[in-house]
Amino acid sequence: MSPTVYHILHVVSLLTLYGGTFYAFAAPAETRKSTLMITGIASLIMLISGFGLLAKLQLGFPVWVMVKLVCWLGLSALGGIGYRRRGAVGALKATALGLAAIAVVMVYTKPF
Repeated sequence: MSPTVYHILHVVSLLTLYGGTFYAFAAPAETRKSTLMITGIASLIMLISGFGLLAKLQLGFPVWVMVKLVCWLGLSALGGIGYRRRGAVGALKATALGLAAIAVVMVYTKPF
């Protein structure tokens, strides 16, 4: 596949994961199974397409990718935490925004 396909898959799965995570913060408990299933699939596609893109662009495994992996792991976990910790939704939203901002900064600045 071309790098463009990997990039599109990566961004679409990011938007799905991010939207599903914020939906989990406000959704009723009955939607837990379907929401976590959707965010889990989006998270897996995001991981695979990200590494596929790295392989196609032959970038190796720089430090900024490791930072993005930590952000991905944190964002992937926040949906499930949101269902369990309804009182901490404000802090979880701030964490999700922070993780996404750090990941975007890493992509565009590549500081390391």
